[in-house]
Amino acid sequence: MHLYGATVAEAARGVGQETFIAAAEHRFKQVFGQAPSEEEVRSWRRSWPALTKILCSAGLETLHLLLEYSLPATGERVDALLLGRDAEGRLCAVAIELKQWTRAQLSPVRPGMVRIAERVVQHPARQVGGYVHYLQQWVNRDDFPLTARGTVVLHDAPADLVTDLRAPAARGPAAAYPILGRDDLTPQPSPHALAQRLGCAELSPASAEDIERFLQVEHRPSPSLLERAGEVIEGRDAFTLIGEQDRARQEVLHAVDVARERGKKSIVVVTGGPGTGKTVIACRLLGDLCNQPHANPRLLSPSGTLTRQLRRTVGDDFRGLLSTFTDKMPSGITDDSVVLLDEAHRARTYPDHQQGSFPLILGKLLQRAAVTVLFLDERQIVRPTEGLTLTQLQQHAQHARFGFAHIDLVSQFRCNGSRAYQQWADDLYQPGGTAPLWEGSDYDLDIAANPEQLEQWVADHIRHGQTARVTAGFCWPWDSPSTPPLKPEVAITWNGPDGPATWARPWNSRADEPAFEHPDVPARPFWATDTGGHDQVGCIYTAQGMEYTYNAVIMGADLVRRGDEWIAHPEESHDGQLRRLPPHRYLTYALNTYRVLATRGTRGTRIYSTDPATQAFLHALISPHAR
Repeated sequence: MHLYGATVAEAARGVGQETFIAAAEHRFKQVFGQAPSEEEVRSWRRSWPALTKILCSAGLETLHLLLEYSLPATGERVDALLLGRDAEGRLCAVAIELKQWTRAQLSPVRPGMVRIAERVVQHPARQVGGYVHYLQQWVNRDDFPLTARGTVVLHDAPADLVTDLRAPAARGPAAAYPILGRDDLTPQPSPHALAQRLGCAELSPASAEDIERFLQVEHRPSPSLLERAGEVIEGRDAFTLIGEQDRARQEVLHAVDVARERGKKSIVVVTGGPGTGKTVIACRLLGDLCNQPHANPRLLSPSGTLTRQLRRTVGDDFRGLLSTFTDKMPSGITDDSVVLLDEAHRARTYPDHQQGSFPLILGKLLQRAAVTVLFLDERQIVRPTEGLTLTQLQQHAQHARFGFAHIDLVSQFRCNGSRAYQQWADDLYQPGGTAPLWEGSDYDLDIAANPEQLEQWVADHIRHGQTARVTAGFCWPWDSPSTPPLKPEVAITWNGPDGPATWARPWNSRADEPAFEHPDVPARPFWATDTGGHDQVGCIYTAQGMEYTYNAVIMGADLVRRGDEWIAHPEESHDGQLRRLPPHRYLTYALNTYRVLATRGTRGTRIYSTDPATQAFLHALISPHAR
């Protein structure tokens, strides 16, 4: 998909006209389903005329130009793509990253990132390198040979900025992509020299048939990409399966074989509580599928945090194979695809995405793929806009006449392998009934007397080289800016031996990238794993799907214990969507939330409630034997 396609000469005649921009805005809505931002439209007005002028000055008028070309498997768009034939007669695509920068801030601590005004963005050479890698790995193949190149065009940039940007690029893989500033983009000493700097000197026009074939080609991972992904996953001990995890893997691979042999679509559901290894199995299966011939697998998750953690683990080169599943149908899924949907309980089910009682987008995904494997824990549904159940999936498979299989995981591989602790947490966070006493000895569980004690416990483990984090229910405001300094908004006052005492800490950062001036404050996706995360309080949305060695949980006033039942107070929540729910509906999400938070620690957990009666109740559950 793209906004505009024609020869450079044709584009040059139109890009400066307001009717051209208006048509691009209209097509953007049609192609991408939403209106472009005002900032994006302003950049079109400034950059498109500048680019076509440069290309014409280089004598490249007859090459084909695509503006805002989409890379479906990643959701990214190339500012401009030039198509022509190289000296060997192969179709060549030159990705061009356009910037209007006149100044930028670089940091030796983060050479891959650049700060522009208030935004931190990827270095443009790395950005265009990612586009080239995608074209090589998702479009180029034996039946459609394509070469790919990349160039950064900073048409307003002075020489000193270009020099600064070239320095970090020269030390890494981005060295292959030229960075051209204002002084480099003139036809000096000749148009041919400019074309050489742009990486287009020997390109000749491609035929209409070439262009059409390029636009219609199916984007799917190349065998070499799949082979490398499979090797990376196979080589990681973190994805080794044990016991029933491997049994689940074998069941899924059997279902895949049956579906391919008989041509019948299948749904496989793998259920299990926190720490039973659902994500590990999903990654292991991705590696297996990458090693199968004619594979077209995907590993999806509704959680952007989990997706980014997995990309970091296996490498960002495989980002098209690992994607966040939200409210759009992933591209490139075909009737030979196997889709692994981790954390399926978090799949969005907004009313406008429903078809009857089943989510519309998810239904389309199940209909298109050969086999869909969903990893599910119904008790991790924490919002009314999420939620998918085993029964729903079973009924959908029956209605669609799909094959269906269900594997339930029981063994606990987090929480020190303690089934006793997992069962205790499961039973504790039930709506009512007699709460269980903790009498286990295979997991470090206790109730903290106050938040300072929680923090000291966490700090002690950090000093000994362990990962430890504090999380809390969403019972405090969250008005901090997206970049540090963060406000200490999680503030708790209690009566200590010397009178009232107050403890306050900030929530985790809301930014997806760490701030330039505060590299010690992790970005949201990496709060659970990166240095400095223990200084902020994590919430359900940053903790879910993650784990760390020691786990401190603060229960707020939204969930309190009275007698033999839990009482919900949605008005105490600062989650704008949840606090409007009636108490009986909010109760389910609150119980699920605290169950998730209480099961992040692999070796130990401390719990503290801001409600004195609930604190006393929790304290009474920890038997003298466990202390």
